[in-house]
Amino acid sequence: MLLFQQIRRLSFFRLDDNGCIRGVKSQAVEDIKKNFSNNLHNPQRFNPVLFLTLEELKIDNKLILWTYVPRNSQIVSFSGRIYDRVGDGDVDILGNTDQMMQLCRMKSGEFSERRIFSHVTEDDLELSKLLPRVRRMVENKRPDHPWLDLSDMELMQSAGLYAEDLETRKTGFNLAAILLFGREEIIRACVPNYVFDAIFRNENMDRYDDRIMVSANLIEAYDLLMEFVQKHTLNRFFLVDGHNCDVRSHIARELVSNVLIHREYTSAFPARIIIEEDKITTENWSVPRRPGRINPDNYVPYPKNPLLANFFVQIGRADTLGSGVRNLYKFTEIYSHSKPELIEGDIFKAVVPLKSAASLTAHSSAEKKISYVNSPHKSLLIDYLEENREITTPVAAKIINRSVSTARRVLKELVEEGIISSEGSDRNRKYKIN
Repeated sequence: MLLFQQIRRLSFFRLDDNGCIRGVKSQAVEDIKKNFSNNLHNPQRFNPVLFLTLEELKIDNKLILWTYVPRNSQIVSFSGRIYDRVGDGDVDILGNTDQMMQLCRMKSGEFSERRIFSHVTEDDLELSKLLPRVRRMVENKRPDHPWLDLSDMELMQSAGLYAEDLETRKTGFNLAAILLFGREEIIRACVPNYVFDAIFRNENMDRYDDRIMVSANLIEAYDLLMEFVQKHTLNRFFLVDGHNCDVRSHIARELVSNVLIHREYTSAFPARIIIEEDKITTENWSVPRRPGRINPDNYVPYPKNPLLANFFVQIGRADTLGSGVRNLYKFTEIYSHSKPELIEGDIFKAVVPLKSAASLTAHSSAEKKISYVNSPHKSLLIDYLEENREITTPVAAKIINRSVSTARRVLKELVEEGIISSEGSDRNRKYKIN
């Protein structure tokens, strides 16, 4: 039988009770993943529903499936019962008032996003404006997502945004719902220090050259902050896993979503995104679990706001817990040949280099070449050559998303303009930047 250990942080499929690997047959993987997802999204089994994904891992040539089960800010029931871990056993505490109160106090003290605002109504939220957009984003990511068949209030309940505090018996929208969907004046009333400060410094290093103060709800704040980062950073395309990839947007997505999702909103410390010529820095107040520097090898993910994190995962604006750190390292090294710096403390700080010291000279000389370029296709190819030394016609075709014949024509024009040079026969011809 499949083993799903709900309350462990890491859960594995096809390990026996002694930890010995039994393995999963490769042809059964898709059925297992589908069954796993269907059970988690079934409110008769888990309430609120859980959003976890199975990952594949090979050990000793045996395939196992695993998932990371993050700490949840809500009490999750299973088949109508509530369990707590005591030693090696799962104890049903649904009828035990003292244990239920203790569990409620622990979670309410740990996750401020769960605080219920019982006097906030649907009129205080922009559900009619934003939920149709949310459904489109969810459908684009997963056409069979269970939220698509729910009413507005059923969706809010399924996402854990409308809930009951089992200690006080208050029922209503919680802080996570207000942050995601609230009108600006409602958010300010509930979180007086809510604001995101985005600053661009280039010439005026003492103050700023451009700045926006974002006080919109998190769904709209994401768009505004992404637009600001893209406005003030260089767009560079690279071939990643065989596909032409806008690496800058991937980096911006990880930084912006992290600031929005993992901020501790009860603190007066403002969240900042600071863009300078050579780096992007983000700062937000946090609740640290393992203070110090973070890297993908030793990082153990801990959700600061699980409801917000789950919601962003479902609409495609974040990945599963822990993958954001790996993505940020991956795309930063592609973009600038440098590693990001992530420091967890009372203030969580992320620093992403935009250019490595070694590439500054190359970049300045390339800027002169780009000044002669009046074609976006040529700009894309020059960006690629800055980082990859040489290019072939088939690769160029993928980068500009055009036919091989079109790519050959663009490369020929760049050769004639003296920006690049070519060597080799027509079939094996390679191009390099001059």
